[in-house]
Amino acid sequence: MKKAVISGTGLFTPSNSISNEELIACFNTWANAWNRENAVAIAAGELKALEESSTSFIEKASGIKARYVMEKSGILDPQRMTPRIPERSDEEMSLMCEISVAAARDALERSGKSAADIDVVLVAASNMQRAYPAIAVEVQNALGIAGFGYDMNVACSSATFGIHTATSMIASGQARAVLMVNPEITSAHLNWRDRDSHFIFGDACTAVVLEAEDLAQGARRFAILGTSAKTRFSNNIRNNFGFMNRLDESGIGKADKLFYQQGRKVFKEVCPMAAEMIRETVQNCGLQVEQISRFWLHQANLNMNLLIARTLLGRDAHAEEAPVILDEYANTSSAGSIIAFHKYQQDLQPGQYGVICSFGAGYSIGCVVVQKV
Repeated sequence: MKKAVISGTGLFTPSNSISNEELIACFNTWANAWNRENAVAIAAGELKALEESSTSFIEKASGIKARYVMEKSGILDPQRMTPRIPERSDEEMSLMCEISVAAARDALERSGKSAADIDVVLVAASNMQRAYPAIAVEVQNALGIAGFGYDMNVACSSATFGIHTATSMIASGQARAVLMVNPEITSAHLNWRDRDSHFIFGDACTAVVLEAEDLAQGARRFAILGTSAKTRFSNNIRNNFGFMNRLDESGIGKADKLFYQQGRKVFKEVCPMAAEMIRETVQNCGLQVEQISRFWLHQANLNMNLLIARTLLGRDAHAEEAPVILDEYANTSSAGSIIAFHKYQQDLQPGQYGVICSFGAGYSIGCVVVQKV
């Protein structure tokens, strides 16, 4: 069986960023207007007044300070509070394909590969902007890649599950190299009017080139020593939007057709599952957690990452051991752990070990153990 390596990563970051202060100003304007419009019902006890948001609340709850988005003005319009993303014709490249191609070209350049070297395209993300044709096939066409492509959705674990799948394809000889892309336009599925979650998500796209070890020539290669994937059904993180749903008259989805979660339950249940899975995957590779130099964890919530690292190490992790990009990017779903990996890998020395881990709706958890070549 062939061994797989990660030979290149790529990142697309939108040009628009929203600070917590900007977000809060919009949310509080809308919430206060709603309270005024419903003052009589609130006074009668028929409705509960909406509570304002604040920077201290957001940072304490998540560690997030800002987020990148594809479109900013619609989100910050208190009368709308959802991005204005124009629909494109069938003849135009889709937005999800556009950002996938940008991240993919970055990854291909870093790996020293061209379209001719890739056999499979996987687009793995928490939401696809259409049912079919697959975004992956559109990306394949845009880049001029032969072979085949298909879409994957395992929510926030889509990227690690994509790496898991690509590694198996390479090991079995089905593919020389796989391009795995994570276009996350999470701003479009977020309920910007929900105080408990309006600050969580941001947009970004990552890409990873995986290939057979004997073909890799990139300067920054990481050998994949082992991967694992696990799912367990839970309703605690959910998004009900689909082709059988319709938007309301305003063009904005109803609350249950957007992202929602029971955050405290997720925190309590997922953290121990993720820590246990990391430990098991590392041990299955013949290693101990103490030998891991870098943990590139899913960037959903700072407190979750701190707890997982503390559970594994028996102490608080140093900043360089478990790097955080949450403050700048917020939660970019499946792209988060790959952004951390992309930005914080250069300083590792040959022979050092790292773990990429994601966790999210499903529940789903994916884990990848790598070694710097």
